[in-house]
Amino acid sequence: MAPPLRASTPFNGRRIGRRSLLAGAAALGAAGLAGCSRAPEEGKVEGGNLLERLRDRGVVRLGIANEKPYAYVDKNGEATGEAPAIAKYIFKKLGVPETKAVPVEFSALIPGLKAQQFDTVAAGMYINPTRCEQVLFADPEYIMLDSFIVERGNPQGIKSYQDIAEQGLKLATGEAYAEIDYALANGVKDANLLILPDPVAGLNAVKTGRVAAFAGTNITITNAVEGSGQVEATEAFQPYVDGEPVYGAGGFAFELSEKNLRDAFNKELHKLKENGYKKLLELVSPFGFGEAEMTDLTAKELCSG
Repeated sequence: MAPPLRASTPFNGRRIGRRSLLAGAAALGAAGLAGCSRAPEEGKVEGGNLLERLRDRGVVRLGIANEKPYAYVDKNGEATGEAPAIAKYIFKKLGVPETKAVPVEFSALIPGLKAQQFDTVAAGMYINPTRCEQVLFADPEYIMLDSFIVERGNPQGIKSYQDIAEQGLKLATGEAYAEIDYALANGVKDANLLILPDPVAGLNAVKTGRVAAFAGTNITITNAVEGSGQVEATEAFQPYVDGEPVYGAGGFAFELSEKNLRDAFNKELHKLKENGYKKLLELVSPFGFGEAEMTDLTAKELCSG
């Protein structure tokens, strides 16, 4: 198994985004229907003055998809998760003391941003070239490996998508997950691939023997199996497509017209990564993120394909 992707990992692989590129393309298509009075010409990046307006307003609106552990609303109605935690810290540094979550479907995040329903996408969105044509990304705050939910003891010895394909096993994953692309690219047959609404359904499918495994990001899988005696999470692994590693790295998204805000956010994010990511880890570790998820990849690298 490939070692975890640390900050020093060379960047020479493909990137496929959470959720999948198919979902991203659908979202971008919908975005074209959402009017925006101050949007720049298609593909044009402008400076913008949103940061000044946010300081005057005193609150920044965060577009979230209500997905643990990235960004979600807790039992008290408050936005939490790795992205809101970062947002609250950085925007205070930028002179914006309050944050307000605006939950939408994942596919509505980019259209909602372009329609000014919120000021930034704070949902751990994977950065990929398709999305980079529509929004400005800050540099990623994390990079993610994959894992499987399997029967306790992992009797089939599943460690990779190739193991699933070679044994002809049935695999489940989530709706619009990037793991669909990974599985198919590694030879898992359509007939052996079951798409389910969420990891809870995946856990139950493994428990009942409908599938041999459920695929997802390492943190998602680890959270899903916590407290279960019948299933377990496999060791995190690096997905490969066509012999190359595929990197899932998530970051904040801003309108193309707001480069000044993106750049100011990036400056503060880089400060969080100093001294071995010490401050960034303080913010995100409560949500299961550790040193293995830290990265110095840039949005420019991820957007280049």
